[in-house]
Amino acid sequence: MSRIQKSSIVRCGIPQRNNNKRCLRGRNIKLEIEYDGTNYCGWQVQKNSRKKSIQEVIEKTLRKIIGEKVKLIAAGRTDAGVHALAQVANFFTRSKIPKARLKIALNGLLPKDIKVARVNDVSLNFHSRFSAKAKVYRYTILNRDYSSALLKDQVYYCPYTLDIGAMRRESQALLGKHNFLAFKAADKKAKNPFKRINRISITKKGDLIRIDIEADGFLYNMARNIAGTLIEIGRGRFVKASLKRILASKNRRLAGPTLDARGLCLVRVKY
Repeated sequence: MSRIQKSSIVRCGIPQRNNNKRCLRGRNIKLEIEYDGTNYCGWQVQKNSRKKSIQEVIEKTLRKIIGEKVKLIAAGRTDAGVHALAQVANFFTRSKIPKARLKIALNGLLPKDIKVARVNDVSLNFHSRFSAKAKVYRYTILNRDYSSALLKDQVYYCPYTLDIGAMRRESQALLGKHNFLAFKAADKKAKNPFKRINRISITKKGDLIRIDIEADGFLYNMARNIAGTLIEIGRGRFVKASLKRILASKNRRLAGPTLDARGLCLVRVKY
């Protein structure tokens, strides 16, 4: 093998515990993606699903543009019906197409409910998932006496009067590093139930209540289960300091319901 060939061989940018092979890669490209998850089975392909995944739609579009089969690595695998304001995904390519032209081409071919906000060249060592320091998820609640025809796929409708002050006070018990088993999906095993919530805020503007949670990681359905528990607190169905007790119990049955996916949105990934 010539020196030129040897110098062109680099690590794929994926941590060695996931890929021990060496491969030819010219660029590592990072995408920030906005999408409405209503018509998809989620980010990743789901078995026995009749709906397409967001990942496969973007990968097929990239193949048309750059003439290569690529694999997108996402910061997080959002579920069916969950939206994203700034999902992050990266891929490796030998293509030399400028990033500005790539963005225009992608947005010209992608469906109306998937758009690319930013395209950037990044280090070959960048990994959308493992390089992430924190993620911010937002759960949006429509709180009034009638539902919305226009927002039906973006919000969770709650007709009950909610005590926002109580929800804010109770939510502070979640700050810091804890075992979040009480808020994971009941039918899912958690390899590491310990997560750190850096920030949680509850804001109300008009009829919309937004619950923003920033954490170093999320268990499956964790954000939706926290939102469901906070609604129960807002309705007065859980007594004072109940959230702290639920967290300590590690018992999913004591927490509130899992709210609909439609109200959840990945709003930011921090690096």
